[in-house]
Amino acid sequence: MTAYEPQPSGTPGIDGYDAVVLAGGAARRLGGADKPGVRVGGRALLDRVLAACADAGTTVVVAGPRPTARPVTWAHEDPPGGGPVAALDAGLRHTKAAHVVVLSADLPFLEPATVRGLLGALRTSGAEGALLTDTGGRDQPLVAAYRASALRRELSALALEHGGLTGLPLRRLTGALELTRVSDPVASFDCDTWDDIAAARARIREHGHVLDEWISAAKDELGIDLDVDTTLLLDLARDAAHGVARPAAPLTTFLVGYAAGRAGGGPEAVAEATRKAVALALRWADEAAAADAGPDAGQAPDSRPDAG
Repeated sequence: MTAYEPQPSGTPGIDGYDAVVLAGGAARRLGGADKPGVRVGGRALLDRVLAACADAGTTVVVAGPRPTARPVTWAHEDPPGGGPVAALDAGLRHTKAAHVVVLSADLPFLEPATVRGLLGALRTSGAEGALLTDTGGRDQPLVAAYRASALRRELSALALEHGGLTGLPLRRLTGALELTRVSDPVASFDCDTWDDIAAARARIREHGHVLDEWISAAKDELGIDLDVDTTLLLDLARDAAHGVARPAAPLTTFLVGYAAGRAGGGPEAVAEATRKAVALALRWADEAAAADAGPDAGQAPDSRPDAG
């Protein structure tokens, strides 16, 4: 490969971007395990990364094809095993957006907000790339957003200088770019060893993370792309459990989901069905409390004119 020749791709949005995910490599520190397929929180590492860039116009994964939670475009470097620069070049050939997010496939804590933050930093800084730094302040060029024109320019220059891109380290590419940096020790955490995998699995089971992780995993598994007010649903489950009976909580939340689906789905439909169910649960609880207090408890004196 001595010159860059972009190929057709999907159409990004007005302010859109494309994504290139590098999912190859030998994973020697994992004993040659299939690292993108290793599960953290019930989801493959690759699927977790794909969820973070789900709004990309085109998402290219540079690796052998495999089942994924959402459709992607597959690419591979030639020859195989040519290293990250060659892999990035292969993926970039399937994109056409002005901005490209470049990610590795082993980032268990990457979130959509991280991707949006990188793109925002890129657009406002005037730099050619915006990348994360880790806890030690080290650059993470595979958790970054770049101007595609700058990547193509430097890839072409490297290919001409070296007669190809095979085996070149990423610093040869990024060292020629004007970069801005964003510190995010959590999102930049990558899984290179089994100890890293264990640490990631432990973190998502901590009290402050487990519910959000479970909801995200469940939505991926069920093929649902819907943001809902989980606090509202939890309040509903609490009211149904306390005001009616404990088994009413899961059954009621199921009925709310079914009703929202019948109403066309979407956050508004879920919120409206939840509001109605909460009101019913509270009325039920009020009636139960009145019944427990006795027939005359809480009743105002009868002040009708003919009361006697």
